[in-house]
Amino acid sequence: ILKYLRHGKVIIDRGLSEEGVLAEAEFYQVASLVRELREREKVREMEAKKKVGRPQHVYRVLQSHEEELTQMLSTLSDGWKCEQVINIGSGYSYECNQSEFLILASYQLDAVEEESSPSRQVSSDRYNENHLS
Repeated sequence: ILKYLRHGKVIIDRGLSEEGVLAEAEFYQVASLVRELREREKVREMEAKKKVGRPQHVYRVLQSHEEELTQMLSTLSDGWKCEQVINIGSGYSYECNQSEFLILASYQLDAVEEESSPSRQVSSDRYNENHLS
């Protein structure tokens, strides 16, 4: 807080959290510092939501003979999506002339909001305690 009052900008030493500085600024009623720290927190939350909002995928590569290809594609589990089928030719020259295929399948993971994490709930509870007392 003293560095903010001296220099007019937020300078937080290593080992200190912005949340702790915010609590002190609220206690000492340094309104401009409170506004600036809350704005920085909003920016961080927006950036985190952008990262969380991107879908994440798991990919699998399956190998199949030509005669099994239709069955393999029709039995993909719920949620799995066939992205691409690649003909890699015949496996061995001494076997029958069946082609082999690689199947690229993907599964989209559900995004979990950061706000539901326990650490986020603790910090908001602490904030409510400070303002209610």
